[in-house]
Formats: sequence, C-alpha cells, structure tokens
Amino acid sequence: MIRILFVCHGNICRSPMAEFVLKDMIKKRGLEDEFYIESAATSTEEIWHGVGNPVYPSAKAKLMEHGIGTSDNELGVGEKRARQTVRGDYEKFDYIIGMDSANIRNMHRIYGGDPDNKVYKMLDFAGKSADVADPWYTGNFDATWNDVVAGCTGLISKITET
Repeated sequence: MIRILFVCHGNICRSPMAEFVLKDMIKKRGLEDEFYIESAATSTEEIWHGVGNPVYPSAKAKLMEHGIGTSDNELGVGEKRARQTVRGDYEKFDYIIGMDSANIRNMHRIYGGDPDNKVYKMLDFAGKSADVADPWYTGNFDATWNDVVAGCTGLISKITET
C-alpha cells in the first residue's frame, strides 16, 4: 500500500483539497485498495481544544463543484477535521507532500529532517518549482484547484510508472 500525506499550514484548504482530489482520481482508476491518503497541518491554528476545524466552506464548495464531497462521491469530505502533522507521520507515510516552501521548512523541523527523502513540494510533480496558490489569502480557489489537480496528476504518473 502506498501511503500519502498532504500538508499545508492549517489543513482546511489546500491539503484537504489535494487529499480528496487524489482520492477521487484513485477511485476513478479502481485503485482504492492500493492507496492510503490523508492530510494534515504544520500549525495548530485550526485546531481548538483538540478538535480540528472542518474543510473551509469555499474549499468544500470547489470540491463539490467538481463532484467531490457530494452524496454519491463523499470520500470523507464531511468528516474531515484539521489535524497537525507529528514526527510519527514520517515513519507512517511514503510520500509527504507540502503545498509551499514554508510548509517544507516546517515539516523538516517537525520530522527532524528528511533522511529517507519522503518530503516533496506538490508542484514538483507537475514540473514546476512554484508553491500551490494559497486561497486563504487570495480567495482564488480556481487557481488552487488547478495547482492541486496538476500536482496530483503528476504524482499519480510518478507512482504508477515506477
């Protein structure tokens, strides 16, 4: 089983979008039994008294616009709550994918480095050195959607060709 963790700052916009986009792509290929996919945050800003906030409404709406998180393709969107990544995640996952350079720096701090080369930046899989657009600041969920789809498409290609 291939285990993938997507990570962003708060785990309410970009990383859950990536989690559910990839789950949808995997489901459409009939590969659900071959993958385990989650998402997490580098911060605790969206976690209150031990309970994480749900997927941000605009991110959830963007997913639903593309048929993800709907009653016939829920994939866990409604139950998703923000959680912070922890050092133990490094051993648990094969690919740990940050949405931007700040996420990567924080992940290295949390994990104590990356000795097994498991940490990647999302758009590296799309052949770009850019960060995934952060809709928290821009409000542009279309740009984030496009970045996430490009990264997930590239990730699937990398995994299935090896």
